[in-house]
Amino acid sequence: MRTYIIGLLICLSTGLHAQDSLRLSIRQADSLFLQNNLELLAEKYQIDIAKSIEIQDKLWNNPTFGVEISAYNPSRGALDVGRNGQKAFTIQQLITRAGKRNKQVALDVESTRKSEYQFYDLIRTLKFELRQIFFESYYLEQTIALYDNQINTLNTTVSAFEKEYNRKNISLKEVVRLKALLFQLTNDRADILFELQENQRDLRTLLNTERPVRSVVDSSDIQRYQLSRYTPVLLKEKALQSRADLKVAQSSTKQAELNYTLQKALAVPDIQVGAVYDQASNYVNNYFGLNASIALPFFNRNQGNIKAAKSSISYYKTAEGAKQNSVNNEVDAAVQKVGIAEKAYQSVESQFTDQFQLLSSGIYDNFQKRNITLLEFIDFIETYNESIKEYNRLQADRIKVYEELNFVVGEELFN
Repeated sequence: MRTYIIGLLICLSTGLHAQDSLRLSIRQADSLFLQNNLELLAEKYQIDIAKSIEIQDKLWNNPTFGVEISAYNPSRGALDVGRNGQKAFTIQQLITRAGKRNKQVALDVESTRKSEYQFYDLIRTLKFELRQIFFESYYLEQTIALYDNQINTLNTTVSAFEKEYNRKNISLKEVVRLKALLFQLTNDRADILFELQENQRDLRTLLNTERPVRSVVDSSDIQRYQLSRYTPVLLKEKALQSRADLKVAQSSTKQAELNYTLQKALAVPDIQVGAVYDQASNYVNNYFGLNASIALPFFNRNQGNIKAAKSSISYYKTAEGAKQNSVNNEVDAAVQKVGIAEKAYQSVESQFTDQFQLLSSGIYDNFQKRNITLLEFIDFIETYNESIKEYNRLQADRIKVYEELNFVVGEELFN
């Protein structure tokens, strides 16, 4: 069983590196994300669609040309359209009034702007997800490296103790207890590998790549996350100026206002003007005339659409106010979370891992020399592994809350 599990874990571990790994810094990952992410590429087409509609609505209405010919004359036969026959031509042009076309174009321009804001908001959301997963994967890999080292060393220790057991120098209980510890470490490592595999799935999707992604992080990537330059008031001001989703809400309000002016303009009837040539059916032959027509707004004055458009303004203004309130609250919460994470991180001594590592390097030798008991050895190994795992998770969580602050403010605060 132990051999099977270890073999499975080796397969999982080497699966990440079976292909050529894509080793990326966070800035390289950001760049590749902007180039390759399929959701972003798809969303760009929405902007193109909106711009195309804007171009279409700027065009003038086409004139209408009509022809009427004599189909049958009892005295002259069918299609009597010659010099003494009959034919008529008309041409008409629709002239819009009350600035309808310009008002429609203004609404289209705002719709295009809204599509752009939605695109930027998608970038903001997906980049936040990418960075969370990127740094979490890095610290999971550090934890995996710890478990690899422990399992390899413990395997050697178990082999040595099995030899001592065969020589009748130690009891079977000690060997079994060491194997149980090895089994526990192997299972813990498997759980971390499963989590890392899920992160790999998401990273590959976000970066649109089939290659395994390795997070490359140096000290400058960690040290840049500091909040000392910003106050909560300044961060709220930045959020209200920068948040793309808030701009979407503001654009929706603007669209509602523009639509209201358009609907009022649509209540004004348009004029149809034209000219006509009639060869023989009018009061004189070769008749030329002008015509014009207009709808009489007795019944339909677009009342319902105007009322709906006016109510939409109130709706979107209320939604915009709610969004502003939500943004302020999100910034407050993110700042508080940064403070909590930073305090927890600072509470851990900077030499914590070094001291643990120094102690760990001699613990196996001391155990094999019987300077410490089996229970002391197991207790140390379990405490050491759990502490380092939690410390790595604490570091990942610290960066996550800073990236969440970037997300809720809508700006890159820690360059």
